[in-house]
Amino acid sequence: MKKIGLLSFFGNSKHPTKHNTVLEVNGTSLPVTIVYEHRNNVRFSFGRKQVYCRIPHLMLPSEKEQHLKRFEQWVTNQFNSNEKLQQQFIKKQYQDGDQITVGRYTYSISMEMKDRKSHTASIKGTNIHMELSTHDTDQNRQKSIRHLLSRTIARHRQHDIEQCVHFWNDRYFQKPINGIRIKLNQSNWGSCSSKGNINLSSRLLFAPQEVIDYVIVHELAHLIEMNHSPAFWKVVSDVMPDYDLKEQWLKQHGHLCQF
Repeated sequence: MKKIGLLSFFGNSKHPTKHNTVLEVNGTSLPVTIVYEHRNNVRFSFGRKQVYCRIPHLMLPSEKEQHLKRFEQWVTNQFNSNEKLQQQFIKKQYQDGDQITVGRYTYSISMEMKDRKSHTASIKGTNIHMELSTHDTDQNRQKSIRHLLSRTIARHRQHDIEQCVHFWNDRYFQKPINGIRIKLNQSNWGSCSSKGNINLSSRLLFAPQEVIDYVIVHELAHLIEMNHSPAFWKVVSDVMPDYDLKEQWLKQHGHLCQF
């Protein structure tokens, strides 16, 4: 692991202070936030987008140095031994001619660099063509490619997903559906509003059909119980008795569902 001077970030203020930096672990840059605050213990944790090190501000410099060294080693050990963390922080890199398999479809990707301000994508069959701006950085361009793939493939799968939602709703719930949207959401697999708006994460498209069905049933059940009470889970289990197996799949393999 490349050391990047964590030991220089010593906080002495009585108020919480934050220092942002980066740790290099086996060629992967991990964003790090070091927080000095009023607390009694030291805490290390991986967040969704960065790693946190929380240290009491009333600590001797020698103690801070010891804990920061321990933090570096902890990050290295956790990252190297956890495939889920690796998938979370190592973003996919796409090139012209690549293919991406999402569910039962395999899409071919072609890219064309253009002197334009923005990026765009179109799809014909399972062929996705992108026109990418030459004025963007490689890092931002890759981020845009992932979002373009999400939106384009979601548009391609929209009809299939709508049919699934209406199938389960017509058979078990018979509730008004106001709209069905598929969008790139990292914080959850789906959501449902009291107005009958069903939102599904495009990451779900990587999952097996029975897992997609479960998330749809889960969200439709919220049209009856807008909570996660025992009554809510009773509604889910009445429709899908083995729903816990689908929950288990998402916990075990959900980190692989990424554009």
